[in-house]
Amino acid sequence: MLSSAIIESVRAWIDAARRVVVLTGAGISTDSDIPDFRGPNGVWTRNPAAERLSDIRHYTADAEVRKASWRGRIEHPVWSATPNAGHLALVALERRGKLHALITQNIDGLHLRAGNSCERVLEVHGNLHQAICLACGWKGAMQAVLTRVRAGDEDPRCVTCGGILKSDTISFGQALVPAVIDRAMQSAHETDLLLAVGTSLRVFPVANIVPIAKAAGARVVIMNAEPTQFDDIADAVLNGSISAELPRVCGGE
Repeated sequence: MLSSAIIESVRAWIDAARRVVVLTGAGISTDSDIPDFRGPNGVWTRNPAAERLSDIRHYTADAEVRKASWRGRIEHPVWSATPNAGHLALVALERRGKLHALITQNIDGLHLRAGNSCERVLEVHGNLHQAICLACGWKGAMQAVLTRVRAGDEDPRCVTCGGILKSDTISFGQALVPAVIDRAMQSAHETDLLLAVGTSLRVFPVANIVPIAKAAGARVVIMNAEPTQFDDIADAVLNGSISAELPRVCGGE
């Protein structure tokens, strides 16, 4: 557990802040039994070949990659996951009127399930709960498509145009949604305290939110199990358990 002095300092900064922006990564969801990707026990750390399934070039060109991806979606732990104390702490932060924006790299939808408002949550990498057609842009519930996969359709196609379906998430090689990333970057300019939680800060352009906020005069607090490349510009670096320490930091314990 982190020292009370560090917690009290960060908590005081949050109390004094008017516009807190939170950036979250996979680390906030590990206590909901959703493994991260790049951590010591991450999905890609243990199985580097799995990263291939997240590359749009391989996905669109290789039916076997798509079939493996659909099997992985059926088995994804997100379907049984529930928000943990870390997610709930950010709900408490919003209810205090402190949360300006919650930018998340996660596709699990747990911030919304926890109770953060859709007006505050920016899912820069999309959401696994929805499917999309890469040809015509059709969107629909992921569970309806997974029902087809369970029934034996290994590589389901769009019922509207026959195009390739995938989760409505951003894969490697796909562009971010301009309106979402623009709003995320704008919020970094507007915040007076940035809290980066459970993110390795290796994926750009989202990782740029940290130096942008710092340059704009905000305090920066990083809470992550492993060191990040921006620890040296942070006002505080916390490496305790997110689900245990974030409620203390946000005042929602």
